[in-house]
Parts: sequence; C-alpha cells; structure tokens
Amino acid sequence: MMNLEARLRERLLLARAVPGDRLMLADATLLAALDGSRPLSPGELQALNGSPVTLRRFRHLALAHRRGAWQSSTGMLRAADSDALSALSTDDRMWTLHFIDAGDGWQVVLALDAAAPHAATLLRERALLRVTDGAGAIVLQGRLDADGECERRWPFAAAPAGHFQQHGATFAVTAVE
Repeated sequence: MMNLEARLRERLLLARAVPGDRLMLADATLLAALDGSRPLSPGELQALNGSPVTLRRFRHLALAHRRGAWQSSTGMLRAADSDALSALSTDDRMWTLHFIDAGDGWQVVLALDAAAPHAATLLRERALLRVTDGAGAIVLQGRLDADGECERRWPFAAAPAGHFQQHGATFAVTAVE
C-alpha cells in the first residue's frame, strides 16, 4: 500500500502542466521497461520525468500490466505475402487485419479472435483501438462492434502489401487511452 507522501508526490508529478507537452515515448518502449526486457536509457528517463503526459501513459500501462490486461500485439508482413494480400495476423494470433478491394479503394477490417484470452474484456469495455504501420502511421482507429470487428477505409494510396513493405513490414494493434 502506498503511503501518503508517495501518493502526494505521484499526484504532483502527474498533475503539473508543461507547455507543449506530448507523449514522448512509444508504448513499446514503456512496456519493455515495465516487463524488464529493456531498461530506459538516461535520455528516455529524462523524457519520462519531464512529460506529465508520458508519465500518465506509463502509469496507465503499469496498472494494466499489473492487472494482466492486454495492451498491444504486433505482426509483420511475411515474405510469402504478395500484392494480392488479403489478411495479416498478429504474432499472438489475437488480431487479424483483412483487406477488401472495394473497387474504388480498399477497406481494412480489424477482427478480434473470439477465443483470445482477453476477448471478452475487450468486447465488454469497447476499448478504443489503433492499428499503426511500421512507421507509426495510423492504419485504422476505432472501437470494436458486437462481432469483434472494426472497419475503415484504407487511408493510403498504395495497396496494403506495398504500403507495409515500404513502411517496415510490421504493424501493431494497441489500446488507446
């Protein structure tokens, strides 16, 4: 249990206003620090301490990590995927991105595996989700419908396979605070 002095210090750090403040560290960096797979560098630690927005995100991730809640999944374009790409799955198989050629452009559908460990919680809480490419550009953002899907128009000029090849061949599905 946190003592009174520690709670006051936490509130002061999180509540202070810093002009132009924004999220300074990626979720992947913060999660790696939380699970101990990679410590923060001195510059990253300075960025964390200097940004209340980043501190609040770190606190949110730490609480979710402690509860065992899902935070993110990653996947990649495999060498066998061609220009006729119809779907990509995350490495944990929790999410699938489906690509539908609508004639006048593409539709992208994020689908949750109903058997995934956190599926019931994600459907009940209707969490805001974001899919980003390897360069960090937003592919899709929205809330799951009752079927565990979220659909949007493909936001890029290039077809999905070409786009992912040009932008790191990876993607991530994350919960947005």
